Amino acid sequence: MQNICLIIGAGAGVGGNVAKVFANDGYHVYLTRRSDESGLKKLIDTINASGGKASGKLMNAIKDNTIEDLIHEVEKDLGPISVVVYNLGAQIGNKKLEDLTLKQFDLGLKMGTVGIFRLSKILFPYMVKRGGGTLIATSSTASVRGNRGQHSHAAAMGARRMLCQTLNDEFSIKGIHIVHAIIDGAVDAPDTLGKMLGPEAYEKLRKEVGLEKDGLILPEKIAESYLYLTKQHRSAWTHEIDFRAFSDQPWWNTATDNYNF
Repeated sequence: MQNICLIIGAGAGVGGNVAKVFANDGYHVYLTRRSDESGLKKLIDTINASGGKASGKLMNAIKDNTIEDLIHEVEKDLGPISVVVYNLGAQIGNKKLEDLTLKQFDLGLKMGTVGIFRLSKILFPYMVKRGGGTLIATSSTASVRGNRGQHSHAAAMGARRMLCQTLNDEFSIKGIHIVHAIIDGAVDAPDTLGKMLGPEAYEKLRKEVGLEKDGLILPEKIAESYLYLTKQHRSAWTHEIDFRAFSDQPWWNTATDNYNF
């Protein structure tokens, strides 16, 4: 029976590249994203055309029962989920406390942490019964450092990190490898950095520090590392990892000037 890699949050950056790398390794990749059906279809068609196996659908992961129904559906119709990559961000933008609504704060928590709780609650019994599996949670600098204006994001990502630690403490002995992956830098991805900066600023940054200069994190290289993590021997599992370009200082313990807003 084919092994499934489920990717929740499969855009054109990390999630899409994880899909390509895992499909190339023989997994059937199942992709979900909240919007851009044409982009999702293009990614799935590209993988299938190159000899891999891919399918998926649009899904709003924060809605009631969507994650739960998805897990049961994939397990029943496609096969065992061996790897799940939770790649949903929780960034709602810089907002002063006075401008941040309870609804916005709650949205960050639902995307950042509650989704992983729901995913683990429904998927881990399947994995425990089979004797193993892997959960990789893509995270960010905010999981270890809270900056001004990032109340929602930092709270969500800090909680994501702690949830991964508690899940690991309970389930690693049952064969489930849980990895909290901190993206501690700018990823060369049009769906994230491109949208945040805008097209012109994004291309300018790529020319200044990215491309052949390797000053931006390449999502395909993150994907290759994710695949390696799934192949680690249990005597030397990585439970937390941080990614940054060779030319960057670690953002989580470096002074920042991102306070002018």
